[in-house]
Amino acid sequence: MGIAAKPVNFLKEVRAELSKVSWSTRKELLASTVLVITVTGIMTIFIGVVDLGLSRFLSVVFK
Repeated sequence: MGIAAKPVNFLKEVRAELSKVSWSTRKELLASTVLVITVTGIMTIFIGVVDLGLSRFLSVVFK
């Protein structure tokens, strides 16, 4: 196998593997994106509230 044949063979194999992939539909992709953004927002708020509560608690304890 020549030096030029290796990249060509690799690209052929990549193309064959990509044809086997089960790609999400646009609707599934948008639903997943909304879910991830929503969960991230909820976790951000939760961690912020916990952090604020703990910092106030510790400031009272160590005064």
